[in-house]
Amino acid sequence: MDYQTDTPKIIRDFLVYHETIKGHSKKTVDEYYLDMRTFFRYLKIARGIVPPDSSFDDISISDIDLGFISSVTLSDVYGFLAYLARDREKNHNSKVTEHGLNAASRARKISTIRSFYKYLYQKAKLINVNPVDELDSPKIMKTLPRYLNIEESERLLNSVDGRNRERDYCILTIFLNCGLRISEMAGLNMSDVHSDHLRVLGKGNKVRVVYLNDACITAINDYLNIRKEIQTADTAAFFLSSRRTRISTSSIHALVKKYLTAAGLDSSKYSSHKLRHTAATLMLHNGVDVRTLQELLGHEHLNTTEIYTHVENESLREAAALSPLSDFKRSNEHKSDSDKIDEN
Repeated sequence: MDYQTDTPKIIRDFLVYHETIKGHSKKTVDEYYLDMRTFFRYLKIARGIVPPDSSFDDISISDIDLGFISSVTLSDVYGFLAYLARDREKNHNSKVTEHGLNAASRARKISTIRSFYKYLYQKAKLINVNPVDELDSPKIMKTLPRYLNIEESERLLNSVDGRNRERDYCILTIFLNCGLRISEMAGLNMSDVHSDHLRVLGKGNKVRVVYLNDACITAINDYLNIRKEIQTADTAAFFLSSRRTRISTSSIHALVKKYLTAAGLDSSKYSSHKLRHTAATLMLHNGVDVRTLQELLGHEHLNTTEIYTHVENESLREAAALSPLSDFKRSNEHKSDSDKIDEN
């Protein structure tokens, strides 16, 4: 996506700041651009700058200037939130038109607006007052991440078969033991794979080291024996597709779904990202502390990792049963008279 053509310089500078100084990925910066464009398109309609029957997707924001940006109020943003919740199409590519974005989608757009005005106020120093400083975000219902248990994870690994079994088994093993993102898996290079660790390029182009256990080392070595015999133009890529090019995220997604089904698991409930959840949750359940897990997963903020500390109800039930007083029964001699009457 090219945000250069229809983007005022003031917004373009904000996007460049995030890409070059903050180190955010192009995909993230593109999302910021789309959020800003949606916001200013909405404002042009709300303020009557363009006819109310204008096609939303055809509204240009090239004429947005500092004066317009500075005039934004909290009421404008809350009006935008109402528009997102009630009138915004959920998916432009869907055959069925549905309206109203969920709280998480609305919160992301509000985060972009907040970041934009913080940049103008603190970094670029183009405004004297931050109009969205006290902006509240939509409340997001926290849900526990879905994950496979040990038995299900073993079933998934045992389901791997076929012509690419060494590659596919290696991918699933790394997912379940190291918790990589699907983009990180596809992006692995030969030079990133070492005898006892992986060099992983994560979000924001941040590099982290992920150490390998015996299962991962064995799976990687088995795949390497196959990989070194494959003639490919992309000599850098570690995981190759059937076409002998770097494997894509969509291909990884498809193979995960295939083996989930083969293992008798519901592929509509689980995905490659759920395998990342599985790795994180199982490690926490087996004694890995949350800060170590934060480093392993490449989370920028600890609160992102802490969602995994909310154990499932079954674990809470087991914890209650393990109390040293769980089998305690009061002796008859200490029962009250009312208790004895009830027994009779």
